[in-house]
Amino acid sequence: MRKRVYVTLQNGRVFEGYSFGAERETVGELVFTTGMTGYLETLTDPSFFGQIVMQTFPLIGNYGVIPPDFESEKCRLKGYIAREFCERPSNFRSEKTIGEYLKEQDIPAVCGLDTRELTRAVREAGVLNAAITFRPLKDLSALADYRVTGAVAAVTRKDVAVSGGDGPRVVLYDFGTKASIGRELERRGCRVIAVPARFPAEEALALAPDGIMLTNGPGDPAEDTFIIENLKKLAGKKPIFGICLGHQLFALAMGGQTKKMKYGHRGANQPVKRLSDGRVFITSQNHGYAVAADSLTCGKLSFVNANDGTCEGIDYPAINAFTVQFHPEACAGPRDADFLFDEFLARMKAGRES
Repeated sequence: MRKRVYVTLQNGRVFEGYSFGAERETVGELVFTTGMTGYLETLTDPSFFGQIVMQTFPLIGNYGVIPPDFESEKCRLKGYIAREFCERPSNFRSEKTIGEYLKEQDIPAVCGLDTRELTRAVREAGVLNAAITFRPLKDLSALADYRVTGAVAAVTRKDVAVSGGDGPRVVLYDFGTKASIGRELERRGCRVIAVPARFPAEEALALAPDGIMLTNGPGDPAEDTFIIENLKKLAGKKPIFGICLGHQLFALAMGGQTKKMKYGHRGANQPVKRLSDGRVFITSQNHGYAVAADSLTCGKLSFVNANDGTCEGIDYPAINAFTVQFHPEACAGPRDADFLFDEFLARMKAGRES
């Protein structure tokens, strides 16, 4: 028989459910993601560090747990919420159930509550902190005080790793990268040199790269002041491509500003419009902060969100750099924007020839 648990929101609302992960209590920032598939990529995306993630799709776990599909080696969530989870997955690649995986990773998880109502609560109030407890929470002070801090330092790699082919050399700054970014570069023959988030710019340039990749990652971008200063030293030296947090950090390095969104964009169905021709792409996204478009003093807006008009991409032609808020490498997700990796490759080859 499953143990009853309670999800208490920062504003005092309480939802009842049942435990199906690690049986322990937790506090985190509650966010929701709208993906119908890709729950394994969600669970292993380091960008969710410090957060309790809720799936809006009602049934999770039907194809089980498939380690080759992971985006990182471990789960960084503070907690996980699903309306219903599948206890008997059907997939020839599956190795275990999602409940077994969450217990192994020591991640508390809740099922059996009304995720539609919980999603509505977040949409109306904005991002809320929440607690998963075995008894109704009386003291809400821990929720009011909770902050996601030190996120990039907690998830970045600790050493330098080299992989891939003999093509263009790419220094990949790991701010909490998804493995798919490196795979997309390797698939195009690149030699990928993955380095820690605080790897000095001088040492990165000494590796003689043809380009610099700035990856996704968790947390408030404005908190990462060392990284921002480091990126200033890289600007204009080599072609640069930034994704998600990398996009935000580079905008800050170039004099822009970021802002926290009401509840962010998380899911595989975000429409993005390219301003050069009006074409709309369906994209995968996972972020709670956005670049303030009106703060840009360097570069020009290249993509906007078709729903709310927020900044989705910036081009910096004077310094041969471009960045996007969405995930062109998304697995599982739409592949509309994977041509951006080809654009990066073309820029690196042009730089080599010149």
